[in-house]
Amino acid sequence: MEMSDFFQKLAAEELLPLYTATNLDYVEAAKDVLVKNGLHFIEVTYRSDVAGEAIHKFSQYSDLIVGAGTVKNLATAKDAVKNGAQFIVSPGFDDEVVQYCLDNHIPIVPGAVTPTEIMQAKSFGLDVVKFFPANVYGGLKAIKSLSGPFPEMKFVPTGGVNKDNYKEFIENPNIAAVGGSFIISEKTVMKDNGVTATKELAELVK
Repeated sequence: MEMSDFFQKLAAEELLPLYTATNLDYVEAAKDVLVKNGLHFIEVTYRSDVAGEAIHKFSQYSDLIVGAGTVKNLATAKDAVKNGAQFIVSPGFDDEVVQYCLDNHIPIVPGAVTPTEIMQAKSFGLDVVKFFPANVYGGLKAIKSLSGPFPEMKFVPTGGVNKDNYKEFIENPNIAAVGGSFIISEKTVMKDNGVTATKELAELVK
């Protein structure tokens, strides 16, 4: 998927669900929770031993755009893509990961929270970065300040974004989308095979 198409679709949905998989039996239920609520992105984090397998299973569904999160090195990025990841998200900025994604036309959202990191992202031609952890690095106030010298840069804040404040983030024109496990979590899906998770997400997106 081309970068421009990816970010246009993501901005339209405004929410980037972060999902840490530990039990592959609930992949389909998680997919159903998202799609029933009009969401088609999922970022599967490399925070468990089955992350690659989960990405592979999610990638079998044509109505999902599946990506990999917590990608901290080139080997993980390659593993994610091998398993079907269509985009990559990193907590920080790694030159090798970014260049690999650019060379292979894979949308990449690297972490950047300082002016120096943002300028580094710009030097690679990127105009969307992850802002993580948002609550530690100043949240929406910091993003508004950074948007002064970098008005063309869009941010995807995660960490400290939750059900109570996500709308405030989304309303800011410099926010491309917000991410977080508050959108969907394996624990909630496992509770009753997605029934509760579907209801909670419906409240979130209405």
